[in-house]
Amino acid sequence: MPSLHAIRLDRATDTLSALLDRTGPIDGARAFRALALAATGMAALTLGMLVLDARTLGAEPVWLKPFKFAASFAILFATLSLVAGRFSDRWRRNVFVALAVLVAGAAFAFEMAYIGAQAARAEPPHFNETTAFHERMYSLMGLGASGLMGAIATVGAAAWLDRAARLGEGTRLAVVLGFLGTVILTMFVAGELAGNDGRYIGVPTEGGPRLPVLGWSMEVGDLRPAHFLSLHMMQALPLLGLAADRRGFRRHSIVIGATLYAALTLLVYLQAVLGLPLLGA
Repeated sequence: MPSLHAIRLDRATDTLSALLDRTGPIDGARAFRALALAATGMAALTLGMLVLDARTLGAEPVWLKPFKFAASFAILFATLSLVAGRFSDRWRRNVFVALAVLVAGAAFAFEMAYIGAQAARAEPPHFNETTAFHERMYSLMGLGASGLMGAIATVGAAAWLDRAARLGEGTRLAVVLGFLGTVILTMFVAGELAGNDGRYIGVPTEGGPRLPVLGWSMEVGDLRPAHFLSLHMMQALPLLGLAADRRGFRRHSIVIGATLYAALTLLVYLQAVLGLPLLGA
């Protein structure tokens, strides 16, 4: 006679299987594509504001941050759409993928609305503790960022679990490792950014040398390069997976690539923590 523990395990397994099999009206690939188009539209709009509005906030134009965030969202959602588009129909409409779409969409709408409103008011959206309202909004942005990481992890897990997905073995492994790496490294670096209460390790001079467009400091340690690398591991590694599939899959090449990319991100992070700029002036 089966034990009570075995019965509970079987029930939990059956419940999980039922959830994995559950589908709904939301097509994950199409929904992420729609979000990518919306983010692209926001990028075009903020680029126009960047040209028309000459105001600055610190050393940067007020509309530069909204533009960079919109462009980053467009790349993120396009990546998720491309991956979800290779899923079987069962997984494209899976309840967990649908939940990832809803969470990511809500985070995108909230963050862009708040960052855009702050740009219009020429006030910083991040590390702004001037009022209780700004503190709450910054906390909500952190919650939204965590939701985005959850959405990335969900799509990455689906890519691994959907054995009927139209993904080569190299691409599948690269997607999983790339998405997982983005989640882990981003949470790590973002945690340091929040704990440091700012992007710099050191105090850059006003109007000091910076990398064009990106705005990274060339005087002191800047945590943003490591943050950039962590965020885009989910794009870089799948490209390696595609190349591996075309030339003959080698599992170790994907693992080595993921390890080297993570090591590079951590080295850039360590350089910033030591107060050293990515590139000197």
